[in-house]
Amino acid sequence: MELLEITGLKKSFGELEVLKGIDLSVNEKEVVSILGPSGSGKSTFLRCISMLEHPDEGKMVYCGKEAAHSEGGKMIYAPKNELKEIKSSFGLVFQSFNLFPHYSVLKNLTDAPIHVQKRSKNEVKKEAMALLEKMGLSDKAEQYPYQLSGGQQQRVAIARALAMKPKMLFFDEPTSALDPELTAEILKVLRGLADEHMTMVIVTHEIGFAKSVSDKVVFMDGGVIVEQGAPADVIDNPKNERTRAFLKKMEEK
Repeated sequence: MELLEITGLKKSFGELEVLKGIDLSVNEKEVVSILGPSGSGKSTFLRCISMLEHPDEGKMVYCGKEAAHSEGGKMIYAPKNELKEIKSSFGLVFQSFNLFPHYSVLKNLTDAPIHVQKRSKNEVKKEAMALLEKMGLSDKAEQYPYQLSGGQQQRVAIARALAMKPKMLFFDEPTSALDPELTAEILKVLRGLADEHMTMVIVTHEIGFAKSVSDKVVFMDGGVIVEQGAPADVIDNPKNERTRAFLKKMEEK
């Protein structure tokens, strides 16, 4: 089943055309990694599909429900209630964690399920504690974000996204703010989620991780998808010169 279908997505900031017509589909239980140089449009694409940015043109369908399409040069969105339901189908994890600093770890996880989804407090708290245990953080429930390492904060951010029970998760460079040791921590969590068949779209610069965990790898450059396919094709045998040049550059780092 297709959980995400993006067609002809375009986005400009003033004169700068950042996305030049992106088509991407993501199936249930699929892990899709998006690679590409800085400025290729990866993060803007993720911000558009998570509706933090409004695209200028294109069509966005989530779990079979249309969120938006373009008509006569502008985007037409689904009614407010439908859009709210569509937004609940995905969770987003940022590179900078974006935790609420004045909330404890546990409250960061339980606040939205209780107040936005109107779920039972006891049930939500129980699920949140189970998620923290899964992330190896059950002893941190009453601590505040500033008391945690970057890797711990990112694990809390992932648990917070999972607490909303989304059908898919979007990650924007989840390890770019972390040193190598903490990066390994987060990649292990993502690998665990992949093993549990969580549908994920991951913008990453971790080539080895993308190769080992993805069902599909997408290479973006200059606001377009240059190449996409199985990791063995895109990473091991890239057909496009731009992909080859990027991977060679990454190897040299």
